[in-house]
Amino acid sequence: MRTMIENFRIVPAGHCGSGAMRNLLYHYCGLELEEGVVFGLGAGLDSVFFSYSNATPPFMLFGRGSTMEADLALTLGLDYAEQMQPDDDLAWEEVKEEILAGRPTMLSGDIFYLDYREFKVHFPAHRFILLGFDEAKEEVYIADRINEFPETCSMGALRSSRNPADAISTCNQWGKFSSAEVRHGLPEACGIALRMTVERMLGMDTSQRELMAVAAGESGVCEAGLKGLRTFHQQMQTWPQREDAGAHAQYVDNAIIKYGTGGGFFRDHYALFMDWARQQRPDLVSLESVALAVQAAAQWNGLSPTLQKLVVNPQDAEGWALAGDQVEDIYLTESALFNGLADSVLRAT
Repeated sequence: MRTMIENFRIVPAGHCGSGAMRNLLYHYCGLELEEGVVFGLGAGLDSVFFSYSNATPPFMLFGRGSTMEADLALTLGLDYAEQMQPDDDLAWEEVKEEILAGRPTMLSGDIFYLDYREFKVHFPAHRFILLGFDEAKEEVYIADRINEFPETCSMGALRSSRNPADAISTCNQWGKFSSAEVRHGLPEACGIALRMTVERMLGMDTSQRELMAVAAGESGVCEAGLKGLRTFHQQMQTWPQREDAGAHAQYVDNAIIKYGTGGGFFRDHYALFMDWARQQRPDLVSLESVALAVQAAAQWNGLSPTLQKLVVNPQDAEGWALAGDQVEDIYLTESALFNGLADSVLRAT
């Protein structure tokens, strides 16, 4: 059996989740939005730091929360829901039926196992869209964020990615659109998303930390929002004394730029969203808030060259001190941004 959804528009993206949701929103709802706007409407921004003994280096740093795609459905009022399926065979049958019905389907998996991706790193929540399959060739066809055309992946690689036995698994998670209805207007959705992001960054909503704490384990460190950023800064102070300090610097640099963040640890996307949000909700977003979002993005991007130098010379004490100062500056900027937004967003929504 072979089937392929031919009428799906693939627009490449800086980040997998917001890019996939942008393409799905256009296909199902006819809604055309910039990728950064999609990211912001999904309340995607975060700073999640957690120790993870099975990784090298033994921690993970994420600039987005784990529920952006589902949260986008909440803010826009979409008939979109995600579910997990621990049974691998049943998980395939579920999404196979979606494709046979002509419905492009969001999948989640570890990017490491996808055989068309050359950049090999374990990332357990990569988002991509299933468009078709060929059972005779044991192939599936996927819309990913890199190219305008579908990727070809072996069925075995897809199965391993969706529920790996030796890494963090999202347990065959997949998402389904049940209708094309968008219940919330963009100004309303913008206000809901701003409130969600503010509450998470300021620690009022601890849902993202609680979700990632499962991966960290009881003995691990796990924090999110501004507290996650502060924890990252504190942990960094111990790295110069480590033999693998260069590997730590390399990982963080990759997390800022290379791991599909859209630039600046997702802050480039958020700065674009804040500029758009100012137009939608000038009662909530000031020019100062937009400027702080742009400043935070520039500061994250500016941290990257410092870390690259530390990869080459991990014994550079002055370089580590500079990196620490830069992270402290980022913390101060984002504290000003989200505390400032709280003054208007929490009062009005």
